[in-house]
Amino acid sequence: MATGTQLVFVRHGEARCNVAGLLGGPATCTGLTERGVEQVRLAAARLAVEHHAERPVQHLYAGPRRRLQETGAVLSAALGLPLVTDEGLDGLHHGSADGLSWRDVEAAFGGAPAAHPERAWAPGSETWSGFLLRAGDGLARLIERHEGQTLLVATHGETVIAACHLLLGIPLSAAPDIDFGTDHAGITRFEHHDDRFGRRSWTLALLNDTSHLRTCR
Repeated sequence: MATGTQLVFVRHGEARCNVAGLLGGPATCTGLTERGVEQVRLAAARLAVEHHAERPVQHLYAGPRRRLQETGAVLSAALGLPLVTDEGLDGLHHGSADGLSWRDVEAAFGGAPAAHPERAWAPGSETWSGFLLRAGDGLARLIERHEGQTLLVATHGETVIAACHLLLGIPLSAAPDIDFGTDHAGITRFEHHDDRFGRRSWTLALLNDTSHLRTCR
């Protein structure tokens, strides 16, 4: 992980599964709402200004689910970068709960997946700890592949949380007790650099910034 690497996340815009209160897994994600597309367009316009000025992006990635692909397509058009799909950026695997009501699944499980991080929250699903490890491994591979460059990632909110654990050194055991804001089309930025004493570290420079959405209804 070299000095100068930057990792910029844009959570997908509002999705149809979010509005319906459903778990939008690989089999049931139906993409963004019109409002969600507009949210991403506003985020993309902001990032395009930065891209052509002081913060050029070298690579654009997205996970495979439809809402991420649609988010990535808007970013690609705005920044003029090809979109690369990376399976390592896929969201939490819901197993048999894919397409079911969040409220019902959480009620049966006794909370969100992070509430009991070592338990599968539905038959065939990942555990929360397992997801954090898988997502962290995927992010680590991307960072190693693109040392010293700026990566833009269309992502799930859960992947932003995984990045916080990975890059800030937060132990998985803390998962039930912490959370990070991840609103639709929110922007999060990590920067890797040396300080004046030669210590290398990751800085969470921006977390869930949605200031570009002020005009979105």
